[in-house]
Amino acid sequence: MRLLVTNDDGIESVFLHELVRALIAAGHETFVAAPKVEQSWTGASKSRGRSVHSARVEKGLGCATWAVDGTPSDCINIAIGHLLADPPEAVISGINIGLNASLGFILGSGTVAGACEGALHGIPGIAVSQSVPVERYEAIKDPAAAHDPDVIGLLRVSAAHAARLAPLFAKQTPPMSFVVHNLNFPYPCRADTEMRRTVPARVILPGLFSPRDADGTHRLVFRLGDDQSPKSPLTDRAALEAGFISHTILDFSKLGSI
Repeated sequence: MRLLVTNDDGIESVFLHELVRALIAAGHETFVAAPKVEQSWTGASKSRGRSVHSARVEKGLGCATWAVDGTPSDCINIAIGHLLADPPEAVISGINIGLNASLGFILGSGTVAGACEGALHGIPGIAVSQSVPVERYEAIKDPAAAHDPDVIGLLRVSAAHAARLAPLFAKQTPPMSFVVHNLNFPYPCRADTEMRRTVPARVILPGLFSPRDADGTHRLVFRLGDDQSPKSPLTDRAALEAGFISHTILDFSKLGSI
C-alpha cells in the first residue's frame, strides 16, 4: 500500500523510525511527514496564526521524509495537499510513546489527531501507540533509548504488529467513511500477543495542572485519570492491563446519531 506516516513525538523519535522501517520491510510504499519538534497533547489543532515551514530531510529511513514545523494535523494536511504527488491509501500515526487509550487521552492526542486528519481527507486513519510504565516513561522517551536493546526489542515487536495490522485495517475501511482505528500495544508486547476489539474507557482527567505558582503559572502534572467504565464491554484500558493489544474503531460518522 501507499502509506503516509506521522507522529506527535517528533521527527527524531525512534518509535517513529522503527514503525517506518517495519512498513518498508513489509513492502509498503511509505512517506513520512512528521513534526519538527514534539507536539504531544496538541489534539487536532492546526497552526492558524502563523506560517508553517516544511522541508525534505534525510533521516536514514529509506523513504521520502519531511519535517514540518507544526502539529500532526498540519503535517498530514500539508503532505496530502502539497508534498505527495498522489494521495496515500492510508494515514498511519505513531508509534506514540505511551498509551492513547480512554476518551480522556484519545480526545487530546496529537497521534490520534494525525490519523483523524487522514479520515477528514476521506482516507483511512490508523493511530498506533505503545503503552509504557509511568515510572519508565522519561527514560524510554530519552533519545538515549534509541541505543537501549530492551527498548528497541520491544519496539520492533510492536512495529511488526503494526506493519501487519494497519494495512489490513485500511483495506477493510471504505474511503470517505470517517473511520479511525486506534491501536494500543501493551507493555511488554510479544510476537504472540493477542488482539481484542475494545471501546474507549470512560476516564475523567480532573486536576491536570498544578496550583498557581508565585509567577502566576500552572504546570501540567501527568496522571492516568479516574476510570469510570462499566465492567463490560471490554475497554481499551482493561485490554492493555490484561496484556492484550487493544483495537478500537472510532467511527466519526456516528457522532450525533439518533
